[in-house]
Amino acid sequence: MAIAAPLKEKPVQKPGTTVYSILVIIGICHLLNDSLQAVIPAMFPILERSMSLTFTQLGIIAFTLNMVSSVMQPVIGWYADKRPMPYALPLGLTSSMLGILGLAFAPSFLTVLCCVFFIGLGSAVFHPEGSRVAYMAAGSKRGLAQSIYQVGGNSGQAMAPLITALILVPLGQFGAVWFTLVAALAVLFLIYIAKWYTARLGDLQHWPAKKAQTETKNTSISKSITAALIIIIFLIFARSWYVSAIGNFYTFYAMDTYHVSIRQAQSYIFVFLLFGAVGTFLGGPLADRFGKRTVIIFSLLVSAPLAILLPFAGPVLAYGVLALIGVILMSSFSVTVVYAQELVPGKIGTMSGLTVGLAFGMGAIGAVALGALIDSAGLTPTMIAIAFLPILGILAVLLPSDQKLREWHN
Repeated sequence: MAIAAPLKEKPVQKPGTTVYSILVIIGICHLLNDSLQAVIPAMFPILERSMSLTFTQLGIIAFTLNMVSSVMQPVIGWYADKRPMPYALPLGLTSSMLGILGLAFAPSFLTVLCCVFFIGLGSAVFHPEGSRVAYMAAGSKRGLAQSIYQVGGNSGQAMAPLITALILVPLGQFGAVWFTLVAALAVLFLIYIAKWYTARLGDLQHWPAKKAQTETKNTSISKSITAALIIIIFLIFARSWYVSAIGNFYTFYAMDTYHVSIRQAQSYIFVFLLFGAVGTFLGGPLADRFGKRTVIIFSLLVSAPLAILLPFAGPVLAYGVLALIGVILMSSFSVTVVYAQELVPGKIGTMSGLTVGLAFGMGAIGAVALGALIDSAGLTPTMIAIAFLPILGILAVLLPSDQKLREWHN
């Protein structure tokens, strides 16, 4: 109580103020964090050769990274909603830095798994708290703020092909040691962010939390919120499984169908990820202008016919189709996070951890399930079948409108 009083008397930031400097810094940190995660799959060819790992062991490494970073996110977000942890951000990246350093010298499969666990843990801490910082700095432009934050992560993930070609191929496993410098830079940025975060804790505690207290008193609204969250989970499932299918298996489809080299096949993935980052950025401002529910519906339903077309496109047309799917489908990524945060106000960390963490977790499970489906049904039939996943976006029409959310909050 003694701390809260002076903060109320002298607020350091009004809710309507957008702090672009903080948004840019946290976006850069997101890029650095996710580029550290991108090192893991980028190292698969190196580890497979140097340690004679099987594809099953490589799958276990990927599963460990994604499950640790996803399952822990809502837990950490839930705890931080009750007790905000500004300095968890630099501590989380310190965990990732130690994991990357150990990975450069890891002598065995079990050691690699241990290092990957620390990297995943650091990512799990970073994402919900990073999303909270974006929310606090957003002011009235929450869609734009989440897009600035999220596009950093998508850009970091898209760097995997470059990391492989420019660093890991010539330097091998030891090349990962250079990414400790990336982690150290992120830690320095996040110490600055943590100081800003601490100074704004008063705003976070006495502004959104009060809304949540009145919101949960209405039983009918609580049931509607639960139903909307279930729909969001289905939408995340459809998007994550489709993205997992393209990111993990379209390379093999391109080599098998178009008879291209591994390097050429990777270029399709790079185009998809690059334009996905563009879509992630554009989605936020569009949501601020036209509404979050509108963007979510548009994203999935408009990408559905393109997804169905993709398996039948030629080797040249496929680049354009993948670019369009990336822009349109991923435009709802950051918007879904903001929608969930506004659906359950006062639970910023929990909702960002649930939506982003669920996306990672769904992607990890999807990779395993789709791989098994390819083994049993074949590559081409599976790629055709997953093209119908975005059609599940029709469920988005059942989501409460942005206007309805505002009525509930008020």
